[in-house]
Amino acid sequence: MLNAKFIPKEFNPTKFYMNTFSLPKKGDYPVFYETYISKIPDENYSGQILRQVNALKEFFISKDAVWESLPYEEGKWSPKEVLGHLLDTERIMTFRALCFSRGEKNSLPGFDQDPYVISGKFNSVSTELLLRDFEAQRNALLTLINTLDESVLDQVGNANGNPITPRALFWIISGHFIHHFEILKERY
Repeated sequence: MLNAKFIPKEFNPTKFYMNTFSLPKKGDYPVFYETYISKIPDENYSGQILRQVNALKEFFISKDAVWESLPYEEGKWSPKEVLGHLLDTERIMTFRALCFSRGEKNSLPGFDQDPYVISGKFNSVSTELLLRDFEAQRNALLTLINTLDESVLDQVGNANGNPITPRALFWIISGHFIHHFEILKERY
């Protein structure tokens, strides 16, 4: 049985060692992810991931309930659907990174984001729950990273027919967020 005195009262993933692992090299990820990698500022990973959580929460809190469910134009996602897409994508990227860090040799499938958003029905989920889920997902991401030996971050796996490393996947998560957060701020 786990002794409760060893469980910290406050989770602080930035206290772990994996705060400064480097960006991936070109060739560690498919070229189409360069859009996301190029957006990443030069700062420590854990701090960046947690700042993104706070920025997203503050942004949604500053908006009204009607805004959350309205797309900026016909055929586009609502802000809540964008948040749901971030959650789905980060879970998939984290799963891929876990698999490849464990030496998975099988190719992992791709996914079509639009049917995921439609079946997610994110407009019917409370914004509070989506934001809590996002924060929990980010904390789980940082906890996973801190359990990994840095040597496994460069193991190459195959996702959707493309070679990619766990290091690249972790950084793509951050850049993917930046991409969508910029769109939320500029167009909604």
